[in-house]
Amino acid sequence: MRRRLLFASSVVALLHIYIGLRLLPALPFGPAVITAGVVWLVLSTLLLPLGLIARGISSQPLSDRLAWVGLLAMGLFSSLFVLTLLREPVLLIGYLALPLTQFAALKSASAVVVPVLALLASAIGFANARRRARVVHVDVPLDNLPAALNGFTIVQISDIHVGPTIKRRYLDAIVNKVNALQPDVIAVTGDLVDGSVADLSPHTAPLARLQARYGAYFVTGNHEYYSGADEWTAELRRLGINVLINEHVVLDHDGAPLVLAGVTDYTAHHFNADQRSDPQAALAGAPENAGARVLLAHQPRSAVAADEAGFDLQLSGHTHGGQFWPWNLFVRFQQPFTAGLNRLNRLWVYTSRGTGYWGPPKRFGAPSEITRVRLVSAT
Repeated sequence: MRRRLLFASSVVALLHIYIGLRLLPALPFGPAVITAGVVWLVLSTLLLPLGLIARGISSQPLSDRLAWVGLLAMGLFSSLFVLTLLREPVLLIGYLALPLTQFAALKSASAVVVPVLALLASAIGFANARRRARVVHVDVPLDNLPAALNGFTIVQISDIHVGPTIKRRYLDAIVNKVNALQPDVIAVTGDLVDGSVADLSPHTAPLARLQARYGAYFVTGNHEYYSGADEWTAELRRLGINVLINEHVVLDHDGAPLVLAGVTDYTAHHFNADQRSDPQAALAGAPENAGARVLLAHQPRSAVAADEAGFDLQLSGHTHGGQFWPWNLFVRFQQPFTAGLNRLNRLWVYTSRGTGYWGPPKRFGAPSEITRVRLVSAT
């Protein structure tokens, strides 16, 4: 563990040195500004690890305050590093195409533009992350959907990550907005928490107020396993949330049966061999005449097995839609879908961008969402 921490800290330090060497000498300012830039880069190098290790500090509110500082610094550093990298090809083109004096002006101006844009992106991203999630309306067309199920609504919330920077007030606002939609079912598709039941139960208490015609259902995400999955499933059941662990329920909606199933996280077997994610097991024994078969699965990559099992719709999260640019461009290397409604053979997959955020309080180009899914007849 110490070796990994030392390696990560060394990489962070080298990346800060790179930024300093590429930007500071080109700034058209005096020694005072250059010195301030050096001081900030040194502070940033020291602050970044705080966002991830502050949870290990038992004293509150010190732990949360340190996490806030570290995670804000992480969000700013991410944009600063990416923009510094993007500046390089601009400088190369300028070096090849411009006279020396114009290239010098470009080099100087771009060294100013990079930190300004990084600050602007971080400020906008912070505002986007901390505002109440918008409602996204999605119609999913299903073949042979019984008339009774036409218009059936599922409100999905996902990846809230109650923890150091997301507390009870944030979750209260989400619950109020979900209840106002008056859904038939509420689906909570994992990564609800980042921390233990002992630390966070006062902040997840608003979930007890969730109201839907057929109740609220939860499936585990990978972060539940980091935080104590068994303890959290027990706590959620205490709050009145139905937890689906490779199992299903049959909802009789005006005489038409709908199968609602849930699987454990795609990686659950790494933490508990008895909880390997299994869409086939989740559907076992379901009625053949079900008007629709809906699966709650935290990660989109459960879709292949869900399609083979015979589900019509899978609701997932996990990706955060990339959370902020440009990381949304890299999600596809791990997951089949980044965000929105997609099709895999006969299976529809909706991937939520998440209702909260993880790590830096920052969303840029991937807004948070509360998703109102409506089943409609394809014909």
